[in-house]
Amino acid sequence: MSANIPPLNNSRKVVIVGAGPVGCLAAIAFAKMKWQVEIYEARPDLRLSSSKAAAQQRSINLAISSRGIAALRAVDASAAERFLQTVIPMRGRMIHDRHGNLQSQPYDRNGQCINSIDRALLNEELLEEASAVPNIRLTFKRKVLSADFDQRVLVLQDADSGTDVRVNFDLCIGADGSYSIIRRQLMRVVRMNFQQEYIPHEYIELKMPAGHDEHGNPAFLLDPNHLHIWPRHSFMLIALPNKDKTFTCTLFAPTVEFDRLITREDILSWFQNHFPDALSLLGKDKLLKDFEQNPRSPLITTKMMPYHYKDRCVILGDAAHSMVPFYGQGLNCGLEDVRVLLTLLQEECVVPCEPVPNSGDPESDPIDQRLFRALTRYSTSRHEDVVAICELAMDNYVEMRHSVTTPSYIIKKALEHLLFSLTSRRPTSLLSLGESLSRIAFPTANPRGWLPLYTMITFRPDISYATAKRKAARQAIILTTIAGLGTVGMCATSFYFTLRALRWLRSQI
Repeated sequence: MSANIPPLNNSRKVVIVGAGPVGCLAAIAFAKMKWQVEIYEARPDLRLSSSKAAAQQRSINLAISSRGIAALRAVDASAAERFLQTVIPMRGRMIHDRHGNLQSQPYDRNGQCINSIDRALLNEELLEEASAVPNIRLTFKRKVLSADFDQRVLVLQDADSGTDVRVNFDLCIGADGSYSIIRRQLMRVVRMNFQQEYIPHEYIELKMPAGHDEHGNPAFLLDPNHLHIWPRHSFMLIALPNKDKTFTCTLFAPTVEFDRLITREDILSWFQNHFPDALSLLGKDKLLKDFEQNPRSPLITTKMMPYHYKDRCVILGDAAHSMVPFYGQGLNCGLEDVRVLLTLLQEECVVPCEPVPNSGDPESDPIDQRLFRALTRYSTSRHEDVVAICELAMDNYVEMRHSVTTPSYIIKKALEHLLFSLTSRRPTSLLSLGESLSRIAFPTANPRGWLPLYTMITFRPDISYATAKRKAARQAIILTTIAGLGTVGMCATSFYFTLRALRWLRSQI
C-alpha cells in the first residue's frame, strides 16, 4: 500500500535522509536559504527517553574543534553560541603511564583548545533547532527502500504501519551515516570509485563515575580540561569529560586483544596490568557491567568519488567519508561539508524558487545548471580533502597509542613549537575568520610561516585538509634535515674532542 506526501508548497524541496548532526545542520542551512526541507530518519526520535539508552552505548564522545564550530557559526551564529555553553574545553593531552605518572602536552602555545561534548546532546540540540524552523518538517521511523533520482522520487517504509510512502524531491541529500542507503542507491546511477576498510581494531565505551568533593557534591575524578590518554603501544584508553562530572572512556584495541578477555577475571587482570590507575577510578563492578552491556564496535574507513549525481543528489558526512576517530575530525569534517557546500551554492548563485532551467539539449532531462556546477565542484574539490583527513586520522592512532610516550616525539614537538614561535605572526582566531569562512570555503590557500600539523587541522578551518597535509610533509623534510645536521654536528664535535684528548695523552707519554 502506498501514500503520497505532497510538497509543502511550490518552492523547490530538499529531502534530507538522516537526522544526525550533519543532516540537521544541512536542513537548517537550506531552510535559511528558503528551500522547503523535509528530514527523514529511520530511527525513532533521539529526544525520546526510550531512544537515549541505546544511543549512549555506541557513541564516542565528540571533540568539537574550530572546523565544526566554524560550520555551526556559518549556518546559525546564535545557535552555535548556545551549543558552546554545553562544552568542556580541553587544552591538551594528559598522558598516563603504567605507574600512574602524568604528563600534560598542551595542544597549542596560544591556549586554543578542543571541546568535549556528548554526541547525543549535540544531536538533540540540533534537532530542537531544526524543529523550530517553520519550513523544516521532521519525520522519524521512515526507512528508505529505494531512490529514483531521475524521477526525483524516494520510496520509504513507515516502521509502525509497514506502509510504503512515496516522497518527491528536487534535491536529495544523503546524511545517513557509514552504511548509507542513499550512497548505495547513488552507486546505481554513477560510476563511483568506492573503497571500504575495516581496521583490525575495535572499541568499547566505558563510563567513569563522578566523585565527590569535601561538601559531598559531584566532582571530577580527573582534570576535566584535558583529554586523558593511557597509551600502551598497540592499544589505548581515552577519557573525555562530561557536564555531569563523569568521564566517557573509550578503549581501543586490536580485535585479537579483545578476544582474549573472555571471563570477568580476564578483564580485571588485564586492566590491573595495563591501566591500574584507571581501574581504581572506573570501579571493578562498573567496568565489568560496561563490558557486559556495551557492544564492541568496529572501526571503518570509507573513501569514494564522486559524491553527487547531476543536480539531484549529494552525500555528506559519514555517508561520503567514514574515518577512524583518532584525529577527532569525523564530525568536524561532516559539519564542514555543509559549510563548504553552502559557499559553492552561493558562488554559483543557486536559489530555491527559480524554475529549473533547461540545459539546452532536447535529448536530456532538464537540469539546473547552476546547482549541477555547484555539486560537481563540491565532489571535485572535497575529495582531496577527505582522502587527506582519512589518512591523517589513521596515522594519528599510532601517535596517540605509542609515539606520545617516546623521547623523539617530545623533542620533535619542542622543536616544532620553537619554529612556530620564531616564524608565526600573531595567532589567527576563529572569530577573525568568521565572515570570510561564510563566503569562501578555504580563504588561506598558501599558509605562511611554520605551522604544526595539529594546529592546521584542528584550529585553522581557513586551511583545507589537503593543504595542511602538503605543508606538513614539506615541514617534515626540514625537520629531518635539521635532525640530520644536528647528528652530524654532534659527531663532528665528538670527533674533535676525541682528537684533542688523544693529542694530550700523547704529550703526557
